[in-house]
Amino acid sequence: MHGCGTSANHSTNKPRYWPDYRSGCLVHELRNQGLAVASEVGLPVFYDGEKIDLGYRIDLIVAGSVIVEIKCVEAINPVHKSQLLSYLRLSGRQVGLLINFHVERLRDGIKRMVDGYGWQKILTTESTEPHRQKPQSF
Repeated sequence: MHGCGTSANHSTNKPRYWPDYRSGCLVHELRNQGLAVASEVGLPVFYDGEKIDLGYRIDLIVAGSVIVEIKCVEAINPVHKSQLLSYLRLSGRQVGLLINFHVERLRDGIKRMVDGYGWQKILTTESTEPHRQKPQSF
């Protein structure tokens, strides 16, 4: 995925176009690179053994493993990072990209997130309760 989105998608167009236009161009470039891309993927939530549709939609899933969340905002806020982290945890994936197209240089608008901790149980000699470590800082 490195290098995708930096050519025609950003440099020949003004950086403030709406996200649908940008994500469409990015999908086109990624597929031209031979990568599988799924867009607007519904993310079901399971609660008490039942599937609940909360309307969560992942912008892109690349190569079946990387979640890409697309924004076109003045600044990336903590809520945007929390959204991507939630999508990573709910989907069981570990790597995500938060791409903000509202920047002059695209590389300044790309944030990588890795959730290596997840919600898995970590057993220790002190307790058998599920334990969640603090996620890495952004």
